[in-house]
Amino acid sequence: MNKIKILFLIHDLMHGGAEKVLLNLVNNMDQQRYDITVMTLFDVGINKQFVAPQIHYKSVFSKLFRGNRFYFQMKSPEKLYKKYIQDEYDIVVAYLEGSCTRIIAGCPNDNTVKIAWRHFAENEKEFLQGYRSLDEAKEVYKTYDKVVGVSQTVIDTFENLTGLKGISTVKYNTNETEKIKTLAKEEVTHPKFIVDDTLSFCWVSKVRPRKGIMRLAEVHNRLQKEGYQYRIYILGEGEEQESIQRYLQEHHIEDSFVFLGYDTNPYKYVARCDLMVCPSFEEGFSTSCTEALVVGTPIVTTLCSGMKEMLGEHNEYGLIVENSTQGIYDGMKQLLDHPDLLEHYTKQAKERGKYFSMERTVDEVQDMFEGLLKEKRNEGSL
Repeated sequence: MNKIKILFLIHDLMHGGAEKVLLNLVNNMDQQRYDITVMTLFDVGINKQFVAPQIHYKSVFSKLFRGNRFYFQMKSPEKLYKKYIQDEYDIVVAYLEGSCTRIIAGCPNDNTVKIAWRHFAENEKEFLQGYRSLDEAKEVYKTYDKVVGVSQTVIDTFENLTGLKGISTVKYNTNETEKIKTLAKEEVTHPKFIVDDTLSFCWVSKVRPRKGIMRLAEVHNRLQKEGYQYRIYILGEGEEQESIQRYLQEHHIEDSFVFLGYDTNPYKYVARCDLMVCPSFEEGFSTSCTEALVVGTPIVTTLCSGMKEMLGEHNEYGLIVENSTQGIYDGMKQLLDHPDLLEHYTKQAKERGKYFSMERTVDEVQDMFEGLLKEKRNEGSL
């Protein structure tokens, strides 16, 4: 039987959640059934090292360059696709919003299944990045056979912005659950990570404004002044780190709010922490929080996309708070004041983590691929 040829197009393989879960997915798909190519627009990123040997890897440009978004806007999707996508595929997937979605929309083969993945619940301004106008964005998405959102909130936002109904579905991110559990047992040797009787909280993300780390620092400052004793560890790097560290130094709390940098194995830290705090302004379906559940670390999070799907409408599996600085403060204080509640959510995290098994999420995506391909071939035979 001939293998199904699939192309996944993504901007790059840097240290973001979408890049990570893409590799989790393709590396664990059935290689006997699928011939998979991952193509990046830019040949950069820490995650390149994790592309499995059986996956074909290609790139368009060797390095990032300024104004690349506008560069890809200058030509039509059809011309972009013809220029950069040389081979024929049964299924082509734009795995990231913006330029990738615009390029894949230009696929001229009516027999090829086109799928667009969406990771963010964006406002209109963010949604239009990569497009000339809202009308163009709508026309691009109309060419797709399916739009996949990583949470229902992502899909609801997409449908509200575009008015396009009936072409969307939700598929949760793939996490290599057994590998995560194994890596979580590795020894921690980082000199700044202290294991003692003091409570330890963590957050794993890029250090950028949308992730809310500055307001987490402000909450931490307030709680420290009130006498609460615990540490916060941030795993990640980014453009906001310098300004946050200045704030920590000004308030003399840099010893209890610690940046550990980027680590390819954050799980060993997360598993040894008592709580994950997600202070984000927005998420799609948080990879970091899902991974925390897999290793049994409870979560307090702001109300953003995907959190009710992950933790329950009524805080069954974790604590969801108002998406504000005050909300983060109230949630952290509640758990600090009630150790029994923290213990309860630790048990619930372990239970909920089972729901996001790798086998389940990969099987659902493969079933979707084959169902769409069957529909397309049936249409072609009419």
